[in-house]
Amino acid sequence: MMESPAPVVRKQRTRAKRPLSVASASEERGKQQRHAELCASEERDKQQRHAELCATLGGEDASVRRLEELVFGAEERLADTLAQVSRAPLEDDEVCSVSSEDSDARQHHRRRAVWEDEEDELEEEIDMTHRFRRDMKKSDAEMKMSKQKLQQRLKDQFQKAMGGTPLWAEQEHTRRRKADAESEEEEEEEDLLRRTGNFIGSSDTLPKGTIKIKKCLDANSESPADSKLTSVQFHPSAQILMTSSLDHSISLFQVDGKTNAKIQTIRLEQFPVHRASFSADGEQIVATGWRNKLFYIYDMLEGRVTPVSRVRGLNEQKVSDFQVSPDGKFLLLFGSSGFLHLMSSKTREVVRSMKLNGKVCAAAFTADGSKVFASSEEGEVFVWDVQSSKCVKRFEDDGCVRATSLALSRDGSYLACGSQAGVVNIYSQRDCLLDAEPKPQKAVLNLLTPVTSLSFNSSAEILSIGSRHADEANRLVHLPSFTVFSNYPQFQKKTIFQTQSVDFSPRSGFYSVANNKGHALLFRLLHYNDF
Repeated sequence: MMESPAPVVRKQRTRAKRPLSVASASEERGKQQRHAELCASEERDKQQRHAELCATLGGEDASVRRLEELVFGAEERLADTLAQVSRAPLEDDEVCSVSSEDSDARQHHRRRAVWEDEEDELEEEIDMTHRFRRDMKKSDAEMKMSKQKLQQRLKDQFQKAMGGTPLWAEQEHTRRRKADAESEEEEEEEDLLRRTGNFIGSSDTLPKGTIKIKKCLDANSESPADSKLTSVQFHPSAQILMTSSLDHSISLFQVDGKTNAKIQTIRLEQFPVHRASFSADGEQIVATGWRNKLFYIYDMLEGRVTPVSRVRGLNEQKVSDFQVSPDGKFLLLFGSSGFLHLMSSKTREVVRSMKLNGKVCAAAFTADGSKVFASSEEGEVFVWDVQSSKCVKRFEDDGCVRATSLALSRDGSYLACGSQAGVVNIYSQRDCLLDAEPKPQKAVLNLLTPVTSLSFNSSAEILSIGSRHADEANRLVHLPSFTVFSNYPQFQKKTIFQTQSVDFSPRSGFYSVANNKGHALLFRLLHYNDF
């Protein structure tokens, strides 16, 4: 009797669960049906929009076709299409301005902040009574300080403690400033190289004091010499620089101040080159050695090296130095016992000879090629007429005991004579021809060792003086003030070493120094706009 109610209770509980189960299944079917209807509706909307888009475009989109052509190999047709689009000019400037304004408006609209907090504009005040900030106060009245002012005070205190702004803190600013300066200089150099050629620059007169000069990549950086350089020279009409060395090589480089690509190197077997020079027309290179009278002629157009072992009428055991006449007709060969020989460039025979008292140390042609200035080691200067082979003038270099070098300016204004004492006397060429005892306009005393290199730039505004007997013994003299530029060379560290040879480019845009380390240093003279 006590167990009979139990089944009734289980039936009631079962009946109570059945209605809940039926309702849950019904709701689930409803959700699935609504989801199916929603998906169907979205699919119909998507199909309708796609149909409208296709109808609007009228077929396949042009950009899709370009992409397919690029992927599947129609690059040429795509390139032609892009080139035509890029060449198409604007019909009206207003179109460009309007589109630019619209673009700016859209960009401004996109960049507008979503949320603006008014408290951001309020200047934050820092409590200066805190124990960590008490030492930063300059007076007791500074109870509070703005965040920006506190940062500046911390910065000032740090710099004061460090003795100035540290290097790492200046790097970003210096990098930006250097990048801007290099960008400006690159633009100047590109403009220079665009105007290279037989163009006479319109530069103003070179100011004295300091010279605007920039150190460039070495001219022979792609192929430095294995031994010291003996000659460096710019081509008379092309952007080419030539170097010669005791390692038996002659190298040519394309000068642009940035890469200075090597053109070629000529190796002369068992022939350490003492001096090399371009011919007047720039088509040949003449090279002499140390040991004998053999010399080589390299034809740049044909790429042929011709050894010249015998010159008719030349009775010398050794020929190591020479000069090329401005008209290209003669080579002036330095002989022994004070002889100078004029060799015809065409027939390669000596046509006439001249003799000095003593040993020849230097000689140079005048700009018109009609005369030769020659200096003996005893300090006497001789002026010879090329046509008649007669000495038309002779005078002593003022104060010179032993002469070492000589140079003439291309415009016929100056004569420079270097001595073993490091003194460079600068004369007027006109006074040397007219006065019985010409006096130098200036004696430059900035070198302490024998002057072995002298060279004028094309406008006769700069005279380069150098010595191979001491490091950094190279100066640039301003003319006509006869003062040395104070900012060359830079003495923070050795860069030039021993000067073996110097030369200016045809329009003075570049200056090169050949040193004993096998490098042809290259400098950009920023005052001049031409190569």
